[in-house]
Amino acid sequence: MLFEVWAPNARQVEALVDGQPYGMGPDPARAGWWRVDAPAGPGTRYAYRLDGGPPLPDPRARRQPDGPDGPSAVVDHGAFRWSSPWPGRGLPGAVLYELHVGTFTPEGTFDAAAERLPHLARLGITHVELMPVCPFPGTNGWGYEGVSLWAVHEPYGGPEAMKRFVDAAHCHGLGVVLDVVHNHLGPSGNHLPPYGPYFTDRHHTPWGDAVNLDAPGSDEVRDFLIGSALAWLRDYRLDGLRLDAVHALVDTRALHFLEELSTAVDGLSAALGRPLFLIAESDLNDPRTTAPREAGGLGLHAQWNDDFHHALHTAVTGEAQGYYADFAAAGPAALAKVLTHGFFHDGAWSSFRGRHHGRPLDPATAPAHRLLGYAQTHDQVGNRATGDRLTPEQLGTAAALVLTSPFTPMLFMGEEWGATTPWQFFTDHGDPELAAAITRGRRREFAAHGWAEEDVPDPQDPATRDRSCLDWAEAGKPGHRELLEWYRALIALRRAEPELASPRLDTVTATAGGRTLRIARGPFRVLVNFSDAPARIPLNTPCEVLLARPACRTLPGPAVQLPPRGAAVLRAHDTGPAQATVEP
Repeated sequence: MLFEVWAPNARQVEALVDGQPYGMGPDPARAGWWRVDAPAGPGTRYAYRLDGGPPLPDPRARRQPDGPDGPSAVVDHGAFRWSSPWPGRGLPGAVLYELHVGTFTPEGTFDAAAERLPHLARLGITHVELMPVCPFPGTNGWGYEGVSLWAVHEPYGGPEAMKRFVDAAHCHGLGVVLDVVHNHLGPSGNHLPPYGPYFTDRHHTPWGDAVNLDAPGSDEVRDFLIGSALAWLRDYRLDGLRLDAVHALVDTRALHFLEELSTAVDGLSAALGRPLFLIAESDLNDPRTTAPREAGGLGLHAQWNDDFHHALHTAVTGEAQGYYADFAAAGPAALAKVLTHGFFHDGAWSSFRGRHHGRPLDPATAPAHRLLGYAQTHDQVGNRATGDRLTPEQLGTAAALVLTSPFTPMLFMGEEWGATTPWQFFTDHGDPELAAAITRGRRREFAAHGWAEEDVPDPQDPATRDRSCLDWAEAGKPGHRELLEWYRALIALRRAEPELASPRLDTVTATAGGRTLRIARGPFRVLVNFSDAPARIPLNTPCEVLLARPACRTLPGPAVQLPPRGAAVLRAHDTGPAQATVEP
């Protein structure tokens, strides 16, 4: 088979195939590329040696059976037998569920996670969003320190197990989205620099030198990243990718990397005949991120909307520190603005940043399904000092807004039953100095915010990962079971009623009053009481209660009496019967 590698600065390159050296020659058609034919098949171990140096794994390795520092292995993607054709599942109308393979179950494998897919299908989820699965040092970690962008973390089960998971998800009608990290690679196990200019000191990021998207050699680096993205979508039959922290991708070229990537993904979608999509994590609040390329945008299909999260989090928790300050000061009015205009910071002053931030969306033309709305994510839970989650009471209120919003809803694993297990930051580095530095840095970061260092979990302690695993028995316990039914009922109602899944921001009205919020979407009214006291919320027309948590009371006026921390979904009487009826 043909072995080929990009190593533009090397004078001599060898392929070590099952330990046997094969001298590689320059590719006459591609500058900087080396190639050689050698006997090999699926499972064959190989590595490359540059100028007589140590064996290095293949930058485009499809498998790293012994971890990031070991030899690569040949994978035949065509050998996997999929259960049936998959027509794909697009983003409009979706309900996503973010999960981490290593803590979704105590076993921490794809096969164990696949056994829980029926739960997600019954819940009404349409897509599973996997946190990164590229190889990283050790066994346990979040995955954002991956170093081999074409391969699958072996402790999760490797490539074959991931395909079994995706196949099982598709059999349940679930699409699969993968979180990929293009803005940096992990501090350990990164063997790209000897091969070529994958990084540049022209730009600096929180992780050091930037990935080279615009300096000499960047054509090949961009091709490396785009090729990896297309390989996930093609070889693993994924439906979409979530792109981590795209604001950290520094690119001064006229054709931005993200525009080039979205063009390539749309082209693959047309070739495969099924929908594919890209979801950005971006803190820029820039409508151009998801605007079509023909309108001058980057052409990404959606982005996470932290403004919605922050407005919702402050409303249900009362927290006002750090970046929550502006949202807390506005109260429920912050939610009203986000639900009708997409962003809160849309050119307005951001006290956390000390400057104006963002750019307005046009509610009349920007479809809100391009914004993901959520009450919790891995970031917003795991980056808290102790990884604490919202309580079941808080989630009951938050879910009503997430699952009736014009945005594409996303849940974080376990929130549907109010999981009490924390989700904490954990690592598994074998380098003692690096491990100690991470622990010290984590504790110092939170000590600056008033936490005692001994109260911040040690990321390197195996117990930190173990505490973060979901306790599936909780889902059937009193209090948790009822919250799970609330989530199911809300998702079912959203699916049954087109008005509740409409992405039209300009048809949403939201009125904040004190600690309450009243939202109108077509014939539906969503009422929320964030306070610890009962609240009377007036209505402009008589309505029937479809869903409520806790039970609410209709009053003359007309009006509704909501209990403390209560939420209700109603339908106006004069619009015909509801298509979904659920016990209040």
